Amino acid sequence: MDNSINSETSPKSITELKAYYGTASYYADKFTGRKTATGDTYDHEKLTAACNVLALGTWIRVTNLQNNKTVIVQVNDRLHPKNKRIVDLSRLAAQKLGYIGRGLTQVKVEVLGKKKLTQK
Repeated sequence: MDNSINSETSPKSITELKAYYGTASYYADKFTGRKTATGDTYDHEKLTAACNVLALGTWIRVTNLQNNKTVIVQVNDRLHPKNKRIVDLSRLAAQKLGYIGRGLTQVKVEVLGKKKLTQK
């Protein structure tokens, strides 16, 4: 089963998947201090993400497929509508996944729900 994100996939069908795969990036420093789609102020030291297909407030586990490192983040922003990536992560989340030097990485994204979760 191909769980890749594409422009034809509706948000409802994505949230029904246990996991899906694609490319992740992270926010450029210039976004620090700007408002997110939820009205929060973007902070590169928080574990947050931008995503176009999952509901705002959704908690997700992101796994870097290059090194199997994982991080749990909350979706609080949106990507540009033409963006093909699954998620853009905060700088802290990207550091935890170990891909700051590369800028992009292939990831697995698992939807955990709306309830606040804690990191292991």
